[in-house]
Amino acid sequence: MGLPSLIEIIPLPRPVSARVTVPGSKSITNRALVLGALADGETVLEDALWSEDTAVMVECLRKLGYAVTVGSAPGDLCNRRITIRGLGGHVPPGGTPDRPLELFVGNAGTAARFLTALVCLGKGVYRVHGVPRMHERPQAALFSALRELGYCVVSSNERLPADVHGGGPHPGSCRVNVAESSQFASALLLAGGLAGWRVTIEGENEEELPYVEMTRRLIQSFPSRGGRFQIEPDASGGCCFLAVNHLNPTNSEGAHRIEVANWPDSGWQIDAEFPRYLPLPTTLSRRRHLGDSIMMAITLGPLANHPVRFDDLGRLRVQECERVRALHTELTRCGARVVEKGDSLLVWPSRLHGAEIETYEDHRIAMCFAILGLKIPGLRIKNPACVRKTFPGFFQKLAASPPHGLGAGILDCASGRILTAEECLAG
Repeated sequence: MGLPSLIEIIPLPRPVSARVTVPGSKSITNRALVLGALADGETVLEDALWSEDTAVMVECLRKLGYAVTVGSAPGDLCNRRITIRGLGGHVPPGGTPDRPLELFVGNAGTAARFLTALVCLGKGVYRVHGVPRMHERPQAALFSALRELGYCVVSSNERLPADVHGGGPHPGSCRVNVAESSQFASALLLAGGLAGWRVTIEGENEEELPYVEMTRRLIQSFPSRGGRFQIEPDASGGCCFLAVNHLNPTNSEGAHRIEVANWPDSGWQIDAEFPRYLPLPTTLSRRRHLGDSIMMAITLGPLANHPVRFDDLGRLRVQECERVRALHTELTRCGARVVEKGDSLLVWPSRLHGAEIETYEDHRIAMCFAILGLKIPGLRIKNPACVRKTFPGFFQKLAASPPHGLGAGILDCASGRILTAEECLAG
């Protein structure tokens, strides 16, 4: 049946103790899939995330000609054991200029950027395209770097859709500006090791690019001749549950005690630092402190006992939606006092009220405001199924009984009925 188009989150009436699992990291899963395709032999990815973003990556790799099988995995409902047979650095050929090989990437930025670089190592023409929002997201810096390496990338507006003319692996040097997305650099590093690309990163201090550091460390540790590779749990999604510990129960004394099982401690995921910044400090930076989990922190901002300034949010504007404007708009809709100045948001302590939240087809907007709904009565979420992008079981975790879930009531606004946990899977 799937999630209805409009749900209401019922606030938790009493303190909850739970230890929840979260699925594998999307960022690590999609990087590992590319490295598995380039490996020499069969690689098994344990506890890989299975969601919209990883499914489109798998489908594109299959369309390219890689053998990929997806099997069940113990643990989290949204995890899979993914086996990919690498071709030792060979990328199967594309099509012709008249009939390019079509690769549909949805709205997955990792798939769009990583595959664009990967297919340069093949021969023939590959057309990379996605949903309308993906066609609005930046690609120009990546295209420019690939052209500097000698590859032909044809686009009418320096965005997707684009036709990539594979020229095979050959060494070269390029510069890439990462002001809009560090995924440009990661794409070049993932494909460039085989080809001998020398990549110079511009636009930001490389020491302040945690996702690029994740890519480098993953490349170093990945079994290039095949083997097994463990995907760690996703910190960006897990932070939503840790945020619950900083909501006061609605009608009782005490505090929530929520743990996330196997919280990542490898240092690969910048969002694993989220617990360090609770309670919220007076300033937080998307560049220096957190990754996407800063959206959860911003959503908690009105509940802090002091104003909080969130800085360096520019990249949020060119992701799944214009996230800075979306957070500003929806928090204001709930009664928060928020000022947007440049790429910063200043959020004041505010008395919040229920509202109908527009999610902009953005999984993180839906998740962040759902957590807020565990505290604020009357908070409704439009199109909650958009969480299928990275965390299809998110609302199941909210609805499932403790200790494996939070036991929250999730109301189908059309029927007035409380949904079962099984009905809360985003299909």
